[in-house]
Amino acid sequence: NAGIAGLVGALVLGKRIGYGTENLAPHNLVLSVIGASLLWVGWFGFNAGSAVAANGSAGMAMAVTQIATAAAALSWMLAEWIFMEKPSVLGIISGAIAGLVAITPASGFVDPTGALAIGAIAGVACYWAATVLKRKLGYDDSLDVFGIHGIGGIVGALLTGVFAVEAIGGTKGALEGNAGQILLQLYGIGVTAAYCAAATFVILKVIDAVIGLRADAEADREGLDQSLHGETVQ
Repeated sequence: NAGIAGLVGALVLGKRIGYGTENLAPHNLVLSVIGASLLWVGWFGFNAGSAVAANGSAGMAMAVTQIATAAAALSWMLAEWIFMEKPSVLGIISGAIAGLVAITPASGFVDPTGALAIGAIAGVACYWAATVLKRKLGYDDSLDVFGIHGIGGIVGALLTGVFAVEAIGGTKGALEGNAGQILLQLYGIGVTAAYCAAATFVILKVIDAVIGLRADAEADREGLDQSLHGETVQ
């Protein structure tokens, strides 16, 4: 949902001034780490809290969330280390978010082994999407919403159909003989992507017609904190 909406938003808005020619790296990595850490902790509320009880289901959801997130952070770091020859803090926290996204649809259905596999695969897949795919398609997604939330969500939803364990979530996955579950997952992904893409496009076009979507070039160059709010970040 968020990933497809982010992609449509990036395509409709267009590229930032200076994209591809200027350094547009995050302003403050310390704040980025703090934000990712808060997300990691808060995400247990999504997954474990969805059990609406303090029981075994909530405990398993919390465990697989932790495992997948750590695995994705490590796999993104290793991929970055191999292909860029340097691991980075931004890469590790991006991988962690990818793991959180990917395990969410699976958290009530998979065991720790499945969570480890989902996290490891999602970290590499989202790294590829945020670096290779984005560059090839040429869109400007400053927060890699599609690369992390979109691709991570797709990977997690598909792999739920592979690693689902009947004893945990009541549904068998492909590894337990129910290969058709993958097709059901794919159907859900397709319907969600089509609906969100269409709805987001319409909403953005309406906003553009009413109040506009982009700041002018001068405000963009000056920085929106200063031009729109009269504030700066030090």
